[in-house]
Amino acid sequence: MNLGKYKNIIFYFSTIAFFSCLMYWFFVEGKTLEIGENIAPAKSTGGTMWQNFVDSFLTNLHHPLALLLAQIVTIIMVAKLFGWICVKLKQPSVIGEMIAGIVLGPSLFGMYFPEVSALIFPKESLPNLQFLSQIGLILFMYIVGMELDLGVLRKKAHDAVVISHASIIIPFALGVGLSYFIYKEFAPDGIQFSSFALFIAIAMSITAFPVLARIVQERNLHKTKIGTVVITCAAADDITAWCILAAVIAIVKAGSFSGSIFVILMAVLYVFIMIKAVRPFLARIAEAQKGKGFISKALVAVFFLILIISAYATEVIGIHALFGAFMAGAIMPENVKFRSLFVEKVEDVALVLLLPLFFVFTGLRTQIGLLNDPHLWKIGGFIILTAVVGKFVGSALTAKFLNLSWKDSLTIGALMNTRGLTELIVLNIGYDLGVLGPELFAMLVIMALFTTFMTGPCLDLINYLFRGKKSSLEEEDEDHGDDAKYRILLSFETPGSGSTLLKLADNFTRKMNGNKSVTAMNIAPVDELHTFDINHFENEQFKQVIETSNDLNLEVTTLFKASTDVENDLTSITNRGNYDLLLIMLGKSMYEGSLLGRLLGFTTKIINPEKLLNTVKGKGNIFNNSPFDDFTLQILDKTNIPVGILVERNFTSADRVFIPMFNLSDFYLLEYAKRLINNNNSQIIILDVAGQIRSNIEVKELIRSIEQVAPNHITLYNEKKIEKEFLDAQDLMLISSKSWKNLIDTKSLWLSDIPSTMIISNP
Repeated sequence: MNLGKYKNIIFYFSTIAFFSCLMYWFFVEGKTLEIGENIAPAKSTGGTMWQNFVDSFLTNLHHPLALLLAQIVTIIMVAKLFGWICVKLKQPSVIGEMIAGIVLGPSLFGMYFPEVSALIFPKESLPNLQFLSQIGLILFMYIVGMELDLGVLRKKAHDAVVISHASIIIPFALGVGLSYFIYKEFAPDGIQFSSFALFIAIAMSITAFPVLARIVQERNLHKTKIGTVVITCAAADDITAWCILAAVIAIVKAGSFSGSIFVILMAVLYVFIMIKAVRPFLARIAEAQKGKGFISKALVAVFFLILIISAYATEVIGIHALFGAFMAGAIMPENVKFRSLFVEKVEDVALVLLLPLFFVFTGLRTQIGLLNDPHLWKIGGFIILTAVVGKFVGSALTAKFLNLSWKDSLTIGALMNTRGLTELIVLNIGYDLGVLGPELFAMLVIMALFTTFMTGPCLDLINYLFRGKKSSLEEEDEDHGDDAKYRILLSFETPGSGSTLLKLADNFTRKMNGNKSVTAMNIAPVDELHTFDINHFENEQFKQVIETSNDLNLEVTTLFKASTDVENDLTSITNRGNYDLLLIMLGKSMYEGSLLGRLLGFTTKIINPEKLLNTVKGKGNIFNNSPFDDFTLQILDKTNIPVGILVERNFTSADRVFIPMFNLSDFYLLEYAKRLINNNNSQIIILDVAGQIRSNIEVKELIRSIEQVAPNHITLYNEKKIEKEFLDAQDLMLISSKSWKNLIDTKSLWLSDIPSTMIISNP
C-alpha cells in the first residue's frame, strides 16, 4: 500500500482530530475554573425553542444596522427601477431616482401602505439615513467640483459670463419678488424676511451642472459652439451659485448681514488658502504621479483627508460642509488622466450606493398630501412659472441679445433651466435651517422635478421648430449619400475591437474605391463620461481605428455618441443611416451560463428590466437559450439590415475563408463570399454539410458565375469530418446565425478549433 499517496488526507484528519480533542480538554478543565465565581444562569424566556428563535429573529430584524441595510437594498432597487423607466422615456436617470424618493415617502408609499412604510422607515431610523446620505452628498459634490474644467472656464468665460450671471441675477430678483408675496403665508415663525427671501431666490437661480452636462453629452452638443457656451455658462453658474449659497447660509445662521461679516471673511480666507496653498501642493503630487497610470492607496488617503478637512472646515466656519467638498473637487489637479483615475475610485460608491439615500430622505420629507387645497396648487404653479421665466426666458433673451440665433438662445434657456439634484440639495439645506416649511418645501421639490423633466421635451420641441438646421450627428445619421455605395457601419466598444472590425470591413470593400462608405461608431454610456475628459476619451477610443485606417489607406468616417441607452441608440442610428451591413463584436454576458443570471435577466449591466418586461408580456423567454448575449440579441431583434457578428480569434485578414452551409437557407452567404473574392482575392472553401448544394441549380449557377470572374477561388468541400488542422489553416469562417445556433446547441467539436468567425444574420 502506497502511504505517500494518502499522506495529505492522513495529515488533515490527524490534525483536526488532535486539536479538537485538545480544545475539548480545555473546555472540560475550564469548567473547574468557574467554581467560586458569581456566574448568572442564562435567562429563559419560558417559550418553546421555535418561539425563542422567532423572538430573536425579530429583534435582529429591528436592529439599527439590519434596518439600515434593508433600507439601502430597498432604496437602490426602487431608484434603479425608476431611473430605468426615465431613461426609456428619454429623461435623465436622476429624475427617476428623484421620483423614487417621493414614491417611497409619505406622499405615496407611506399614504397607501403606512404599516409597511413604518416598518422599513421608522422615524427613529431617519437620523442614520440622513447622516449616511450626507456622506454621499459630500462625495457627490467632490465629483461635481472635479467635473468643472477650470481651464476651459478661463478660456471661454468671456463668451459666457454675461449669460451665466444674467441667468442668476434675473431669477434671483424674481425669487426675492416671489418671497414678498408668499412670506406671510409660508415663512416659518421667527424667520426674517431677508433669510426667507434669500433662500427662495437661490432656489430659483440654481442650475444642475451635472445633469446639464450629461444632457449635453447625450445629445452630442459638446463639440458644438452652443455646447461649449452652455457648459461654460453652467460651470460659471455653479461656482457663482455655490458662493452665493455659502454667503446666504452664513447670513441666515447669523440672523443678519452684519452678523455674518466674520463668517464671510473666514470663508474668503478659507478659499484663499485652498487656491494658493492646497492647490499647488496637490498639483505637485499629481505631477509626481504622471505616467504611472494608477494612484497609490497612500495618495488616495491624502486626497480623501483633504476632502474631509475641507468639508469639516466649511461646516465649522458656518457655510456648510458641501461647499468644502465642492471646493476640494474644484482645486483637484487639472490633469485629465489623474482626475479620471480618482473619479473612478469615488463615483460608484457615491452615485450608486449613497446618493439614492439622499433622494429617499428628501422624499420622506416631501409631503405632497399637505397640498390639499386648490389655492396651494395655484401657489405651486406660480412658483414653477417664476422659476421657468427667470431661468429659461432670462437666459434665452440674454443669449439672443448677444446675437446668438433663436435656436441656440432657446436651447441655452432650456438647458440652464435644469435644476435636478443640485436644487434638492439647496432645498434640504433650507429645510434643515428652518427657513422652509413642509408645504413650501413640497412645492419647491415639485418645481425641481418639473423644471428638470421639461428640459428634454423642450429641446425636442426646439429642434422640431427649427428642424431645417440639423446637428452634425443628425446629418451623419440621415445622410443617405449615394445609394449605389456599399455602406458599412461598424460599432465597437474598445479601441482594439474597432481596429479589428475595420480590417474586416476593408476585406469586404478594398477594391470598391469610391463606391464604398465605412463608418466607425463608438457609443459610450453617458454615466461613464465626464465633461473634463470627454474629448480625451473620444480621441483615445478612435486613436487605434484612425491608425488602422491609415495603414489600410481606407477612408473612414468616425461617429461618437454619449448615450443613456446604448442598444436603442445603436439600432436607431443603424436603421436611419441607410447602411447595407452592421459589424459588431460578439459580447459576453457577465453571468453567462448562470441559472441565477438567466432567471433574473442579468447582463453586464447587472439587471436588465427590459428583458423581464418582455418576458412578462410574452415577447421573450426568461431562459436565454440563444447563442448570443442579451446585448447582441437586442441588436438582432431591432435592426432591419444584415448584421455581421465577429467572434474574434486574432483576426488579421480573410485570405482563406471557410463557409459551412448546413441547408439552402444559408444560400445568402455566397453573396458575402463573392465580395471577399472580388475585393480581397480570398480563397473560399464551401462545406456542403447536407449535400444540398451540388443538386441545386441556382446555387451551382452562382458558383459558376463567381468562377468565371475569379477562377480557382472557390472550392466545394464534401468531407464529413472536419479536422483541427483544416480549421487551423483558415483565417475566417462565415456562418449563418441559424447554423451558429445549431453548432452551439449540439456542442460541436468545431467550437474549440474554429478560426475567427463572422456570424451573418439576415433581417
